[in-house]
Amino acid sequence: MKRIFLFLLTNIAIMLVISIVISVFGLGQILDQNGVHIDLMSLLMLSAVVGMTGSFISLAMSKSMAKHSVGAYVIQEPQNDQERWLLSTVERQATAAGIGMPEVAIYDAPDINAFATGMFRNDSLVAVSTGLLYGMTRDEAEAVLAHEVSHVANGDMVTLALIQGVVNTFVFFLSRVIGHIIDRTVFKTERGHGPAYWVTTIIAQLVLGILASAIVMWFSRQREYRADAGAAYLEGKHKMIAALERLQKSVNQPHLPEQLEAFGISGGMADGLKRLFMSHPPLDERIAALRNS
Repeated sequence: MKRIFLFLLTNIAIMLVISIVISVFGLGQILDQNGVHIDLMSLLMLSAVVGMTGSFISLAMSKSMAKHSVGAYVIQEPQNDQERWLLSTVERQATAAGIGMPEVAIYDAPDINAFATGMFRNDSLVAVSTGLLYGMTRDEAEAVLAHEVSHVANGDMVTLALIQGVVNTFVFFLSRVIGHIIDRTVFKTERGHGPAYWVTTIIAQLVLGILASAIVMWFSRQREYRADAGAAYLEGKHKMIAALERLQKSVNQPHLPEQLEAFGISGGMADGLKRLFMSHPPLDERIAALRNS
């Protein structure tokens, strides 16, 4: 989904800004014991504060960023039958799923896509592309909408924020431990921290952040199966399978911009090690999971 990329991108940016602020103002020195050793317990506590802060600020900003990034038009008063159908379908599904009515939006894009985001189950956003509205039957579109509503009902974004917060914590913690070790053993700094510490820490944080994103992507793939199952419950298994099969046929159509592609309903395709960084399982595996459920 688009929301995952936007969430991760914002999260990384916030983490880097916080790290730079800590470096510029020398706050990291507070973690030193007599300027020689790192106070690991204090570092771990600071890491948790920074990690969770970055994650939940990203979550809080996710809805407004998602709307802005695609130029989504939020339906206030339906202007035609299609908009009335869209609102009534989401309202029916939200009631069945036990969540508050989301904002419903349309954005102009030729590819078949949709996304849902928001910090709270009762204050979310469901948006669909014009390509989906014109490229799918109503049954297929209802299944996609149910998939997005299920993401909201499952609390996927909050769970993602918690997982990302824990990952952030250990990335922040380990990058500074690595920086300290390199500064002491390679550059022989005996007291305080030299420039090598800060350079190594930033590089380690970027590298560890990329590696740790594989954990977040694993969770993202699992939540797709749960959302597919939720859509099957709300609208019927046959509708969700038909929607996924339609997506398979549209793989050669224009897609979202590369920076957002991983966060559409179908995600992207990848093989080998790239599979670790896929936000979505392959469509044929999702179809097989539904058929075997």
